Amino acid sequence: MTRIIILAAGKGTRMDSELPKVLVPLNDRPMILYLMDSVIASGVDPKPLVVVSPDNKEIISRALSAYSVEYAIQDKQLGTGHAVNCACTQVGDKTDKVIVLYGDQPFLTPQSIIQVAASQEILTVMPTQLPDFEDWRHNFWHLGRIIRTAAGEVEKIVEFKDANEAEQSVTEINTGFMAFNCAWLFDNLDKLKDDNNKHEYYLTDMVKIAFNGGHKIGTINIEPHEAVGINSMPELKIAENLPAD
Repeated sequence: MTRIIILAAGKGTRMDSELPKVLVPLNDRPMILYLMDSVIASGVDPKPLVVVSPDNKEIISRALSAYSVEYAIQDKQLGTGHAVNCACTQVGDKTDKVIVLYGDQPFLTPQSIIQVAASQEILTVMPTQLPDFEDWRHNFWHLGRIIRTAAGEVEKIVEFKDANEAEQSVTEINTGFMAFNCAWLFDNLDKLKDDNNKHEYYLTDMVKIAFNGGHKIGTINIEPHEAVGINSMPELKIAENLPAD
């Protein structure tokens, strides 16, 4: 069985809104609903697990009342790794794969969810390859970079704030979407450290843990449009006016 975890605990302070970030309207509809529709259409997990904060659980649950959803509470904002850890006890003993998605990235397609659900590696990431950071693609500038070995294997993901100049020039971008072997994930989550510029537990550090453990990291490339996230009002405007291709 595959479970989908959707991270939605963010407060959205950069969105200039009192609403939780995932409920800020995108073309007059809460942005998380677009992702929910893709998740349900994929058929991968009919009852996804949404990670919320104590402050936003009630309002998000009202917004998602038309969907079959389970909730986990992230009581402190300590990063994406911590958020997933907050959901681990609710994933279920029969789960063999966990897919992590983000409520502020509304454009992921059902087909991509189906594709990553079929991956066989211990850990699979879903990068997008950019030609450059011009025009609307500047939205990706602040995201993490996929770092590969000389042989082309994924070695790690470096968050932008922790990246050096050479790493920032990489145009293979981490979208955040990841799929894990469930047992391996929960056996290794406690290896995450908060020794980074934000003092958070990055889920992306699981890539380096897997690589150092001798595991091959799977990759499923997605189109840049699918990976667009919304963290600020300028990014919202870009998302509302994305070009057709």
